[in-house]
Amino acid sequence: MSSLASEAAPIASRQSRNVVFAIVIGNGLVVYDFTVYSFSAVIIGKLFFPSDNPISSLLMSLLAFGIGFTMRPLGALVIGHLADRKGRKAGLNVSNFLMATGVALIAFMPTYESIGVTATLLIVIARLLQGFAVGGEIGVASTALMELAPNGRRCYLVSWRSASQAAAALAGALIGAATTSFLTPEQLLAWGWRIPFILGLLIAPVSWVIRRNMIETVQPVKQRPLLTTFLKAYRSPLFFGILLVATPTASIYLMVLYMPTYLVRTLGMSPTISLLSACLSSVMLFIAVPLFGRIADRYRRRKPIQYVTMLASILLVYPVFHVLTHGVSEWVSLLLIAGYSVVALGSNSVTTVMVMESFPRHHRAMGMSIVYSFGVTLFGAFSPFLVTLLIDATHNPMAPVGYLLGAMLISLFALVKFPSGA
Repeated sequence: MSSLASEAAPIASRQSRNVVFAIVIGNGLVVYDFTVYSFSAVIIGKLFFPSDNPISSLLMSLLAFGIGFTMRPLGALVIGHLADRKGRKAGLNVSNFLMATGVALIAFMPTYESIGVTATLLIVIARLLQGFAVGGEIGVASTALMELAPNGRRCYLVSWRSASQAAAALAGALIGAATTSFLTPEQLLAWGWRIPFILGLLIAPVSWVIRRNMIETVQPVKQRPLLTTFLKAYRSPLFFGILLVATPTASIYLMVLYMPTYLVRTLGMSPTISLLSACLSSVMLFIAVPLFGRIADRYRRRKPIQYVTMLASILLVYPVFHVLTHGVSEWVSLLLIAGYSVVALGSNSVTTVMVMESFPRHHRAMGMSIVYSFGVTLFGAFSPFLVTLLIDATHNPMAPVGYLLGAMLISLFALVKFPSGA
């Protein structure tokens, strides 16, 4: 137990591997439940935000998607504090329970036609609850994984948290593509859209089973400094860490989760093909992110590989969207989107480890949770909404380029300024 709690705890025992499995699977389920909403945004807009203008319904649905993020910082503070004080397992269990409650609300919610504006309000409440839950989950899961790894395997092990998110997006997209393919539009609108959310309820029993015997990676502590003291002591890694999250956040929400909506509404592709874009991107990310982690672990410093991927992302974003919007085939489009997603998101685990290494062990869960939740809220929460609004206002399908480029330049600045030693 003490070896697992140490900074260089090796992953040698079967018990340790079981903990890794429990963390990764549970994290994937939490992320699936939060993001599956994005694949149903158009239908949810029709059922819970009805309007004579379809774009207005979609915008309101995407706004509700973004509202869920506003609770992430609070969830990060509460659940991150709990995980640092009571242990990683306690924080993860609270996150799972709250997420299951939120997804159950959506899965069985009567529509606007049945209960009027109450349905709209309840959807928003469910999203807020989900946001609170995932706000603590990501930071705590990342921290627990790093604490199980020796220094030479930190990026690789933490990469499986990102890989589990890719797997979650894949599951959501596959289920969405299956329901779209095998159900009529009427069936999909009547009840089929609920299937991905009902399947998401597996988070409660599955997470409880795989995490019930999970060992702790850090000893709980009774005394904790004031939040103001913590924020003052670590303001530099917190501030620049939040800015570093801009690139992976904007990339995952626009290139993977929002892309099916973009391909259908802006480029006129079929719903099934558009969902396959998320499937292909997720598969490639699931493979590529751990490979990037292995490569990064060969080097002592964390920044060089991030400079390479970030500069490549900046240089390629305009050409990628230029090709997408100028009439290439559907399958070429899917490969282009997937390939660019790997470039933009491949080194995400390296960023995560670099940020966590800037905090001492008993501040790590809260520190990482704050960085991730604030970063995702600022740069990802309303990115689909803002990009859709820009496309509608300008009639320019290249609008996502401006948003992505802005996020990448912010992250590049933060990478340069991040505390030395990284």
